[in-house]
Amino acid sequence: MMKKYIFKILFFTSIVATLGSCEVEEFNDLNNAEVDVFEENLTRGDLQDLVGGILYSSRVRLGTYYDDCGVIGREYYRFSGSEPRFTGDLLGREGLILDNNTFYITGPWGARYRTVKNANLIIGFIEGQDLSALFTSAELSGTKGFLKTFIAYELLLNLNLTYDNGIRLDVDDENNLGPFVSRSAALTGIRVLLEEGANDLANGGAEFPYILSSGFDGFDTPSSFLQVNKAISARVAAYQGDYPAVLSFLDDSFLSLDGSTLNTGIFYNFSLNQTDIINPLFQAIDGLSSANARVAQPSFVTDAEVDDNRLEKVVELDEPLSQDDLEGNFALFRYETNISDIPIIRNEELILLYAEANININSTETVNALNIIRSSAELDPYTGPTDSASLTDEMLTQRRYSLFAEGHRWIDMRRFGRLDELPTDRPEDDVFSQFPIPLTENQ
Repeated sequence: MMKKYIFKILFFTSIVATLGSCEVEEFNDLNNAEVDVFEENLTRGDLQDLVGGILYSSRVRLGTYYDDCGVIGREYYRFSGSEPRFTGDLLGREGLILDNNTFYITGPWGARYRTVKNANLIIGFIEGQDLSALFTSAELSGTKGFLKTFIAYELLLNLNLTYDNGIRLDVDDENNLGPFVSRSAALTGIRVLLEEGANDLANGGAEFPYILSSGFDGFDTPSSFLQVNKAISARVAAYQGDYPAVLSFLDDSFLSLDGSTLNTGIFYNFSLNQTDIINPLFQAIDGLSSANARVAQPSFVTDAEVDDNRLEKVVELDEPLSQDDLEGNFALFRYETNISDIPIIRNEELILLYAEANININSTETVNALNIIRSSAELDPYTGPTDSASLTDEMLTQRRYSLFAEGHRWIDMRRFGRLDELPTDRPEDDVFSQFPIPLTENQ
């Protein structure tokens, strides 16, 4: 008997990504009784709408997620006249701790699990009915592979926040949620899910039965998206410290040791359509004030090598901005317009993962990879020591500047046990290692 769902699908209504951009068009309300039609009569048009909903919801509360990582990771300050917790809670000022019932954890956490739930629902629709008259088995396999990859990625983002507090892996049934599992178990489960997705994508045929947004250009077929799956798997393996697996996954990814391809990858993209989302990290430099600004932590500039072109990711202001005894005169300019793409994963990260994985395997390859990054930043080749500790220092430095404001610095310093090396600007500040589980989870 067909599986029956006892809860409503939670997609945002009237949105779906369309060819070539994140422009949107209206379709039926997916949060009412009509959802039953998907359980019994899923059409190609329905699937396009449902996947469009995934592409939409995966971008909800991204700004909060990146601010969490960027502020705690001391990449930048988040000044806000209406929200003192950016310069208070997140920086551990005067004994403040991270709240388990406020926007900076409940918002991104809930948004990521919403996407996970919706993707699980689509898989349930696919597996719960005979769709052979409308879709080939390859199309259904490719779709499941795409969705499983997205589920794994969304789970990884939540684990990045709660770390040793863990996450729930099993959330298929909201009335019978699985337990919280440890960080190690969560990474293992995410990797298994990615491997399942890879197998589905490998059997996914030539095309997906829907159109993806322009953020997936070049990776919009099952075979090409399989390379993305492998790239994300390499990141997960690095988080596990499994470097042989990192290299194996990279072999099957879109890794290219070519400095002209650093921005090859997949991206969240945005538009000015009134029913879509604009880039949440963009702020116009003109008229910027302490009431609403992202200002680079000063050491990002002072620690940089001379002539590093990655300093173009910040812009010097005419006058410093300050709030709560914090001050900076370089504003975040990583995203230059309100429709600039935000990377999900791109080749520059893959080259740096390749460098990291080779530190204790083939130091020559590490140096070669790091020099690709350095050359692209208009820096001279690396001439320092090639022992493990020195190469790790250099690799983390290059990740700091190459992946600035992309959500990595805090995670990188944490996984290498170096949070105490992050700068604190006020004597009473603290560098947190993780967020608490949201109170709404009612453990």
